[in-house]
Amino acid sequence: MSKAPFLFFFLCTTLSLSQCFTHEDDASPETAVGLDLGGLSRRTFPKNFVFGTAASAYQVEGMASKDGRGPSIWDTFIKTPGLEPNNASGEVSVDQYHKYKDDLDLMAKLNFDAYRFSISWSRIFPNGTGKVNKKGVAYYNRLINYMLKKGITPYPNLNHYDLPQALQDRYKGWLGREVVKDFADYAEFCFKTFGDRVKNWQTFNEPRVVAALGYDNGFFAPGRCSKAFGNCTEGDSSTEPYTVAHNLILSHAAAAQRYRQKYQKKQKGRIGILLDFVWYEPLTKSKADNYAAQRARDFHIGWFMHPLVYGEYPKTMQNIVGKRLPKFTKDEVKMVKGSFDFVGINQYTAYYIYDAKQENPKNLGYQQDWNSGFAYDRHGVPIGPRAHSYWLYIVPWGLYKAVNYIKEHYGNPTMILAENGMDQPGELTLPAVLNDTIRINYYKSYLVELKKAIDEGANVEGYFQWTFVDNFEWRLGYTSRFGIVYVDFKTLKRYPKFSAYWFQKLQQRNKH
Repeated sequence: MSKAPFLFFFLCTTLSLSQCFTHEDDASPETAVGLDLGGLSRRTFPKNFVFGTAASAYQVEGMASKDGRGPSIWDTFIKTPGLEPNNASGEVSVDQYHKYKDDLDLMAKLNFDAYRFSISWSRIFPNGTGKVNKKGVAYYNRLINYMLKKGITPYPNLNHYDLPQALQDRYKGWLGREVVKDFADYAEFCFKTFGDRVKNWQTFNEPRVVAALGYDNGFFAPGRCSKAFGNCTEGDSSTEPYTVAHNLILSHAAAAQRYRQKYQKKQKGRIGILLDFVWYEPLTKSKADNYAAQRARDFHIGWFMHPLVYGEYPKTMQNIVGKRLPKFTKDEVKMVKGSFDFVGINQYTAYYIYDAKQENPKNLGYQQDWNSGFAYDRHGVPIGPRAHSYWLYIVPWGLYKAVNYIKEHYGNPTMILAENGMDQPGELTLPAVLNDTIRINYYKSYLVELKKAIDEGANVEGYFQWTFVDNFEWRLGYTSRFGIVYVDFKTLKRYPKFSAYWFQKLQQRNKH
């Protein structure tokens, strides 16, 4: 450790921590430590490039069963005994419901342009449809208005995993075709209510994760799968992921159609969708492994991008899944194809892929259908260092390849890099946790690769780091910290980490 950080930590242990982190910019740790930007700055990115931060409702808001909010499938799911570390829940989380001004003040101080947050459907419609919860609407009005007051552009996302439980009970949620109209109605309410101030709408965050983890292995809510693939009491991994994805695509397209027909011209905004994309690199140079990696890409990003751009699922999927894969009608193709103004790519990591075809597998499922195996090292050399999460290897070149893939295979659409980040263990405490050099190096290396892709013509107009404050991290509860701002989960106090000051320096605006 260099002397500067050591001195900073010594001062922070002798002073009160609040004193350490409430200095004006010229006295912040970033100036004390001289954080290296690796040649990056606002000037190295295109003019008007947006630097943002991101979070989701259930992970940060708290007030999960208060002020009129109805339960979501995640509220129900995590009540399963033993499912969450220390029985964690989003009941309080980091209480952004009450602390949003503090968080937005800090975002503004750190020079962020935009905040990608999500709206909790069941906070607006506690029963999924019908009666509106006025307190929920008032909260999002306060949040959006204060964002604008602080010069932060709102990028609301209409659904981040948290489907209202009422719809799960009524018609099995995403499995029921009724959800398409219900989602479009909810989306329209938001357009009508917030659209005078919101110009960047997103329908879903990672619909693939909803379909795969919720219905193929049951790892996420609502926890459905075939018994062969997870610890589930009901479900069918061979069909349900495909039905769910189909309904999610139709829900997105129906919402986009409503927006374009009734609101876009007047409100002058745009609408998109957020898709996760792990880069899949062939393990060897063999034809079989190259085909396997392409299958993985088709089953991952192609599952959603192909219909949205070309109006059908990838041929690979059609050939392997056959009759288990739903089809779009002619009218649906018209609605789905081209139903986005921009696409958000959530990119964290990369894996090696090898061919793993099985003859007549005993059990069919979405992941099984890939006929591909995952590897995390080649000849004993890891693909990259691992972060805290079991799935997250640090592979910056994967981001470059992922962005280029979208550019080359899907007509170089307008993109935002909508999520990117890494976590450290939840038990890390003050003051050591604040010196997150590993996170700074992660962001620096990934942004260098993003800049390279942009310089080579990729149409990327924004970057959103994940996440602003440490929060409820789904199945990891509070044992994982992705934030650039440390949260003491007992007191809910916020303390910017060195990575926060790194972003402050990176995002500094020219004072001309």
